[in-house]
Amino acid sequence: MDGEDFAGKAAAEARGLNPGLIVLLVIGGPLIVFLVANIVLYVHAQKNLPPKKKKPVSKKKLKRERLKQGVSVPGE
Repeated sequence: MDGEDFAGKAAAEARGLNPGLIVLLVIGGPLIVFLVANIVLYVHAQKNLPPKKKKPVSKKKLKRERLKQGVSVPGE
């Protein structure tokens, strides 16, 4: 194996893109764009959406909480 042959092969390999790099770019690029877009949308929604309304507490739960605290429930 002489020096010119080795140099020619190295130059030919350097011209083409590594297949692993192509797969990384094709899969990783859109994945990173997707994640960044989700983060941007989440931050935007946190700033602009009104806070959630709390659900009304049922009478049954109120009664149970009062019994736990030791307060007698009227009508019992």
